[in-house]
Amino acid sequence: MGDYYNRIERKLTDALAPERLTIEDDSHRHAGHAGAHPDGGAETHFNVEVVSQSFDGQGRVARQRQVYALLADELNERVHALSLVTLTPAEAAQRDSA
Repeated sequence: MGDYYNRIERKLTDALAPERLTIEDDSHRHAGHAGAHPDGGAETHFNVEVVSQSFDGQGRVARQRQVYALLADELNERVHALSLVTLTPAEAAQRDSA
């Protein structure tokens, strides 16, 4: 895994104590698109799923804002896009059983 993957993982783990955290570097699907890094490298587009009790009582937008705030440095440096799924454990269990 790359530096930005590791930074994202560490920050989200430290701040949210997730029950599940899935991070996928999806940059290869965006090569040549706007926001792709000029060096053609990875770590510009990520799909992130976070299941955390800390989201309990928050709406979708508040959850996403929390994640964006935690990853502000990465978004300002190299990461161009995050696709986020932010769930409480109860929501994840309900989705997983469907």
